[in-house]
Amino acid sequence: MSDRFALTGARIFDGDDWHEGHALVVRDGLVEAILPTGAIPSDIRTVDTGGGMLAPGFVDIQVNGGGGVMLNDHPDVASIETICRAHAPFGTTALLATLITDTPAITASAITAGEAATLQNVPGFLGLHLEGPHLSIARKGAHDPALIRPMTDADQAMLIAARQKLPVLLTTIAPESVEPARVAALAKAGIIVSLGHSDTGYATAKAFAEAGASVATHLFNAMSQIGNREPGLVGAAIDIGTLSAGLIADGIHVHPASIRIALDAKQGPGKIVLVSDAMATIGTDMTSFTLNGRTIYRKDGSLRLADGTLAGADLDMISAVRFMHNVVGVDLSEALRMASLYPAQAIGQSHRLGRFANGTAADIVALSDDLGIGSVWIGGAKVFEAVAPH
Repeated sequence: MSDRFALTGARIFDGDDWHEGHALVVRDGLVEAILPTGAIPSDIRTVDTGGGMLAPGFVDIQVNGGGGVMLNDHPDVASIETICRAHAPFGTTALLATLITDTPAITASAITAGEAATLQNVPGFLGLHLEGPHLSIARKGAHDPALIRPMTDADQAMLIAARQKLPVLLTTIAPESVEPARVAALAKAGIIVSLGHSDTGYATAKAFAEAGASVATHLFNAMSQIGNREPGLVGAAIDIGTLSAGLIADGIHVHPASIRIALDAKQGPGKIVLVSDAMATIGTDMTSFTLNGRTIYRKDGSLRLADGTLAGADLDMISAVRFMHNVVGVDLSEALRMASLYPAQAIGQSHRLGRFANGTAADIVALSDDLGIGSVWIGGAKVFEAVAPH
């Protein structure tokens, strides 16, 4: 017997347009239709959401940790489950568990865990993002310079083999540590190649985009900046239409004015997409944790090493949406797309994620009019419901 229900009582954003007086019909974990409320068949169970909005669940392509866990520290299925569970209350229904530069053994363990999480259908797990180790030491950020190294034939083969067992595999590389021919081979194998942690110039970034790189990792951070004679990787990410670009919208990593400039200048079809770059702190009250043996301190909304270097973000996706809408001034529809449709497009998953249409995943976030999270569904199953205040 199929599980079929209709969510009523809310405005519905399908990823493109708004629907008033309609219901979102879900069947067996997929969206079946958006129907006028009066056209709901009588045999369908209805669930009144009590107002507000329904929007496609958020897709986060850079999540290092959550729920007190870092993937680096415990690269296993249990950690992936914990991370996904920690982000669901903030509207994230699909994420790439992200491994920060580490040893070959830890990287192999993370890939094995990702393969197992895929087989077990862990709710919210979309694949892996391997951020490093093939980066530039000059733009290392919080990555351990002792572990940064050039890509070898064995590394390339490992990534291509991993992609065959994962729904999505994204890797952040720097042109300083990887040849264009390797990028072409990775892209041909279906791996999403992102440029980041790099001091590269515009011309080299363009060559790598032509070779198959299609994303830039956390725009403005850990990359060469725009200059009058050299646009750097920032300029390349904005100007090259085939590149999408991740953005940490917390008001700490990038100034709102810089975000507005980038949004106005971005060439398409690639878009600027919201990422949390979240660490272990999300969903906890912890004040510090460790990465590669170094302590990271949580204070005043940021995460930093002892020397003040930013180390990921103390950010969740709904907070990023609120920041884009309330502070940067982006239209709500566009802010929601930046958290759902655009990241899904960047990793080739918009046929099933980031929008509501017949056959897409019933990954749904119910929002109040002031952008509070009410309920969250992954594959039609409710995974979070806010407790009403007494």
